[in-house]
Amino acid sequence: MLPVDDLGEPVALPGPPRRVVSLVPSLTEAVDPAVLVGATDYCTHPADLDVTRVGGSKYPKVDRVLELAPDLVLANSEENRPEDVERLRANGIPVWVTAAPATVPAALGSLRRLLGTAWDVEPGWLVEAERVWREVRPARFRAVIPVWRKPWVVIGRDTFAGDVLHRLGVVNVYVDHAERYPRPDHDELQSVDADVVVLPDEPYLFTPDDGPQFFPRLRPVYVSGRYLTWYGPSLVAARGALEQAFGDVGR
Repeated sequence: MLPVDDLGEPVALPGPPRRVVSLVPSLTEAVDPAVLVGATDYCTHPADLDVTRVGGSKYPKVDRVLELAPDLVLANSEENRPEDVERLRANGIPVWVTAAPATVPAALGSLRRLLGTAWDVEPGWLVEAERVWREVRPARFRAVIPVWRKPWVVIGRDTFAGDVLHRLGVVNVYVDHAERYPRPDHDELQSVDADVVVLPDEPYLFTPDDGPQFFPRLRPVYVSGRYLTWYGPSLVAARGALEQAFGDVGR
């Protein structure tokens, strides 16, 4: 019986993949760089990764991926378009699609299954990340977390980033919203019952000059978007860095 990805689709793996194209930055840094032959333009880690670039996650250059003749392509249900995945599969390329995780344990569990199934490995960083993120701190801040501007997009229900913050004791004021990524207008954002505004540097690059002026009542907390939204080796360092960012609030 063939193994199946997070969405239940069979993935034909005759052996450990040796030619991998990753269409997801956090998955790129999670696999052995020795097997990577292609990655997106946004795959910035590992920093010295030297592989063919295949465009963005949403709009990869599928022809370029096919030219690389990978024996596995890594994709994500939220970051990649189904039509691109289907075209790759129609050309005989195995594609492993990870689900958009709603929690840190779900994300790490997905990685554990992918790495264990494809390569029969349990990296030390994975074990450490599971340990580091086990604790859930008591609530200490109420926050609004924008991830885009023009239009405003904030983190809502059932998101990995929301669970990261929850484990740090940060209550997302949009956690019960019907949508995962609500689009409130500016007037609504001005009236939210929050203490802080969390400003990541990706996907939108919020800075001290672009972000806090729209939330004059709230204390800004600047964080690495990679530490907030990527799940992979970065999670080992992410907890300490994010704890420090919130520890600096009010100093």
